[in-house]
Amino acid sequence: MTGFTAPAALALAGALAFGAAPAATAHPAPDPLARYHHQHLVWESCLLGPDDDTGRELEKAGARCADVTVPLDYDDPGGRTITVAISRIEATDTAHRVGSLLLNSGGPGGQTIGDPPWVRAAMKDVGRRYDVVGVDPRFVGRSTPMDCHWPTGSAIRGPGHDRAGFDRSTALAARLADDCRKFEGDVLPYVTTRNTARDMDVIRAALGERRISYLGYSYGTYLGQVYATMFPGRTDRVVLDGVADPGRYSPRLLRGSEPANRHALRDWAAWAAARDTTYGLGGSRQAVLAVVDRVQAAAERAPLRVGDYQVDESITPMVVFSGLSQDDDTAYGALASAVRDLRDAADGRSVDPGPWLADTLRFQLTGSESAYGSVQMAVLCGDVAAPRLPDTYWHDVQRARAKDPLFGPVTNNIGPCAFWEPPRERPTRIRDDLPALLVNATGDPRTVYEGAQAVHRGWPGSRLVTLRGADQHAVFGVYGSACVDATVNAYLSSGRLPATDVTCTATAH
Repeated sequence: MTGFTAPAALALAGALAFGAAPAATAHPAPDPLARYHHQHLVWESCLLGPDDDTGRELEKAGARCADVTVPLDYDDPGGRTITVAISRIEATDTAHRVGSLLLNSGGPGGQTIGDPPWVRAAMKDVGRRYDVVGVDPRFVGRSTPMDCHWPTGSAIRGPGHDRAGFDRSTALAARLADDCRKFEGDVLPYVTTRNTARDMDVIRAALGERRISYLGYSYGTYLGQVYATMFPGRTDRVVLDGVADPGRYSPRLLRGSEPANRHALRDWAAWAAARDTTYGLGGSRQAVLAVVDRVQAAAERAPLRVGDYQVDESITPMVVFSGLSQDDDTAYGALASAVRDLRDAADGRSVDPGPWLADTLRFQLTGSESAYGSVQMAVLCGDVAAPRLPDTYWHDVQRARAKDPLFGPVTNNIGPCAFWEPPRERPTRIRDDLPALLVNATGDPRTVYEGAQAVHRGWPGSRLVTLRGADQHAVFGVYGSACVDATVNAYLSSGRLPATDVTCTATAH
């Protein structure tokens, strides 16, 4: 089921008993989505008010915003509708215009409407040839919202060190699933990647484009793969950065990322050790790692008091995990300050958390970002079914704990999808080939490098740009690799993939 009506077969008139058959007339099947494909978009200011920083940056870059109407249920296009918010910086080199470049920055559940200014800057001169379009996917950001009113911005956390901790984690996961049924049960079946891809195609048509180019990061790489599969022939130039392996995509997609996260943690610990006079975490990698272990052990004994928050054993690994997606001095420094604050709390000192730690704890321990967590889980649960039995997760947690006591329990823990309704559709079987440009860092702790290699093997017509020596999630326009950025921009400019795969080397800290 795709939600679209296939072209009808031509009906052949039967021969009359004693006369000639009348000429057959072909009538194209009516487009059930015609009113969506041909809608008139009203482009307006992106600024929602004086405190709208995203809107202010969009205005400064010359962007305009519009709402695109799409069906909630593509099987019932005449039924309830929702809106998807988009922004656009139009091409200025109209004589050499390529078309529209749609963006998705990942999540699932991440807002992308504010991304055109920095993406346009990363594209350098080639950006003038594209309409750069940011999209808040259905139920995200400025689009028709959904919010399960969770007490947290993320359903992902550690299960603790014993069965009692795991049982508390199971109870929380069941509660989060119940909250979504209670507050958003009427839309949950339609919060899926396949429906987001269908929305993308409505946007394509409403923009007047026969084909679209696409730049997706992280989860956005999976969305790009699904779109290219569901709508063959409607993509032009496709860049997938931080490549998700569709063979491993599921609510448990973090499983298997433990070695990459451990590698990133060791690299961060070496960085912090070289700056012991600044952060005071120890003068060697092992000394810094010992501080992380000591913090976790203390949280297992009793929650740590950090400002207004009680930080228990399920949250401390998430602080470390959250700090390991970007390989740069700013991100490393923020994590070092956070671990120092947690160490001080473990030692019984009064702690006023630094800005990054305060934001991380607010995200994990309050409902201020409930909408993000709600959409993220709704998409994952709506795409692929998860195991139902808690004991399945408990056994996986215990096996993973033996190999990596900090990250293994987190990546194998139970989540709300164990208590979700089954998906309405089967997962998309990704197409056999696409001439796309794939980008991945070898040390990416989220979408691990092996995933990019798997997609590359499945798409012989693709090329893989490897950033070697970086523990970095998302590279183009983010990390600052002149080699990666130049390769991506050359492809976006010419439409020609590199003759061979490209390997770039990370800059040293």
